[in-house]
Amino acid sequence: MGIIVENRKMKKLFGGVYFGKKVLITGHTGFKGSWLALWLSQMGADIIGYSLQPPTNPNHFDLLGMKINSIIGDIRNLEKLKQVFKEHKPEIVFHLAAQPIVRISYINPIETFSSNVMGTVNIFEASRAVFTVKAIVNITSDKCYENENKEWLWGYREVDPVGGFDPYSASKGCAELITNCWRNSFFNLKDYNTTHQTLIASCRAGNVIGGGDWAVDRLVPDLVRSASKNESVKIRNPSAVRPWQHVLEPLSGYLLLGQKLLDGYYDFAEAWNFGPSDEDNATVVDIANMVKKSWSKIRFDAENSSKLLCQNQPHEAGILKLDCSKSRAKLKWLPVWDIKKTIEKTSEWYRAFYEFNEIKSLENISSYISDAENKNMEWVK
Repeated sequence: MGIIVENRKMKKLFGGVYFGKKVLITGHTGFKGSWLALWLSQMGADIIGYSLQPPTNPNHFDLLGMKINSIIGDIRNLEKLKQVFKEHKPEIVFHLAAQPIVRISYINPIETFSSNVMGTVNIFEASRAVFTVKAIVNITSDKCYENENKEWLWGYREVDPVGGFDPYSASKGCAELITNCWRNSFFNLKDYNTTHQTLIASCRAGNVIGGGDWAVDRLVPDLVRSASKNESVKIRNPSAVRPWQHVLEPLSGYLLLGQKLLDGYYDFAEAWNFGPSDEDNATVVDIANMVKKSWSKIRFDAENSSKLLCQNQPHEAGILKLDCSKSRAKLKWLPVWDIKKTIEKTSEWYRAFYEFNEIKSLENISSYISDAENKNMEWVK
């Protein structure tokens, strides 16, 4: 009976809007995409995933073993995308598929731009080719902002210029421009419910951490991967400041925004920041020390990697923060877990995986929802 009650509660989240909805997730085999697919599946959504093969081994998607409609495909293949949209007729699209690593974008800028720019164009065009898509939530990045020579101590707002220094950041800036272009040209709000029924929004989240991420060149995955081998890892750019948050934080924002779009609130069809509270912005080395405190097997060398930083290291922003005042005021969205709880839950996930072969993802979602209820969050009412 307890499980049934829990399932009923889950299906009522976000106004119950996702129960029975056809939801297409691009990048569902990736870190954030797999967490989003898991949460939506628990809410009773009919999920269609479209993505490349899982990017790592192990990977969160395969470990979850979800029974969803998983289609392996490339977002740069417009004809295949159109076929999938025509066959499955999604009502909402969460677009997460991308080349997501800054340093890889220096090695392969063409792939980065073709995936992150033309892939996004293809998603919008595939949506335009059918008449079922009511909402598109395009996930870009906090790095989309024009940050060259702007080591600001305050957070970027949605109205600040987009651009980006490195290929990855620039590609995400382009994705934001494309979103605005398609919203003006093809999904114009003045024509909503006359010539079209699609609302499109974009989301910019901070540095996301949580269990199930094994991507290269990311702080927490690098730390836990080395710990599993009883090795030490050199961390780069230890003094860089980032807006750290658990993966479930931005996902709750994406889902809340998707709810508004599906309910036809066209004034939410714009850009949104989802980041932590100001006090949870922290340096790379601070996060590494917190993870180490939660799991004693973690070993790293920050001093030596700091010396290496000036030697042939590609540019990355030193300070990057998000101003999330708009999300808090208009969407009534707030973070649920502070940085301490985020590190605790993330470390617990990896320790359970490596030491006991347990997957705590559903347990994390349940705990997050319970804490959101205690804080009277908008999306659990």
